Formats: sequence, structure tokens, C-alpha cells
Amino acid sequence: MAEYQNVRTGRHRAFVLHAHLVFVTKYRHKVFADRHLTRLEEIIRSAYADFEVELVEFNGENNHVHPLVNFPPKVAPSKLVNSLKGVSSRRMRQEYPELVKHYWHAQRLWSGSYFTGSVGGAPLSMVRQYIEQQNRPA
Repeated sequence: MAEYQNVRTGRHRAFVLHAHLVFVTKYRHKVFADRHLTRLEEIIRSAYADFEVELVEFNGENNHVHPLVNFPPKVAPSKLVNSLKGVSSRRMRQEYPELVKHYWHAQRLWSGSYFTGSVGGAPLSMVRQYIEQQNRPA
């Protein structure tokens, strides 16, 4: 029952919905350094505020990121992911021109695919620990 201490409520609902997302860069190019991931976390956090989504944990490696989110039931995970990937790709390419050289033809940062997993079966602390242990580039 300890995992249900952070129950979020709305007008006619109470919920605890967590999803582990994974976004991979187009062609699995290794383009991220620590500064990119730090800025990407800020972009994701601000973009999620529009959806009433809480970014619980974030980390990544040089070619993918792992956001762990708490989201309301009115938001479809696919819409959340697609909107976020579009916003973050555009903002990262504007702010970091060196990312554009890898994708001059495609004009996209992210692969079209993604992973989303409900973390209801695993203790949230285990998922957070997994995300924290990613080999973040220097």
C-alpha cells in the first residue's frame, strides 16, 4: 500500500498511473552528451506540464532516453509520446545545431518507434533504480 501514497485526484477520479518510456535516436546515432540530456530533461518537464504529466525520473545514454512518468487517465500514452517527441526534436535541433548534421536529410531527432511499459507490476523503486543506473555520457 506504500506505493499508493501519491494518489493523484481530479474532479471525478483518483489515479496512480506510471509508465516507463524509452525514446531512441534516429538510426541509433550516438549524439547525446550530458549537457544534451540535461537540457532534454528540462524540455520534457516543461512539455509534460501542459498535459498535467509528472516526470518522476529521467536519464539516458548517448542514443536513447528513459523518462518515467505519472500521467492522468485522460491522456493517451501514444498522444503523450508523439507530442513530446515532436516538441523535443524541434527544440533540441534549434538549440544544438551540431545535432542537425547527423540528420540533415531526415530532419528528425527520434526514431519513429518507442517503448512504453506500465510499471504497475514492478515496484516503482525498482524502475527508478534501473533508470538511475543508465550509463549517462560525460
